[in-house]
Amino acid sequence: MKQWILHDWKDEECVKILKNCKEAIASEGRVIIIDIVMENKKKEREFTETQCFFDMQMMTVLSGKERNEKEWANLIFSAGFSNYNITPTLGLVSIIEVYP
Repeated sequence: MKQWILHDWKDEECVKILKNCKEAIASEGRVIIIDIVMENKKKEREFTETQCFFDMQMMTVLSGKERNEKEWANLIFSAGFSNYNITPTLGLVSIIEVYP
């Protein structure tokens, strides 16, 4: 399980990490990612503002960024996974289930 790890990295590095995860799980397994999904329509304004703050912080302090669903899908499919599901939770993050 990776929690708030992928937002620290550029897309290329995230694809490498996800490919390694895919190799490590069984064909019936899944990877669980707990991270921010920007533009989540269920979120309240305060959460959106905080997500934007994290995005700016990732861009200035590290080489990463916060991603919207389309960007997450691009990473997931680029790493060779076949499907995913995003479940919003209370607070800033969502649970992203990724399937081989």
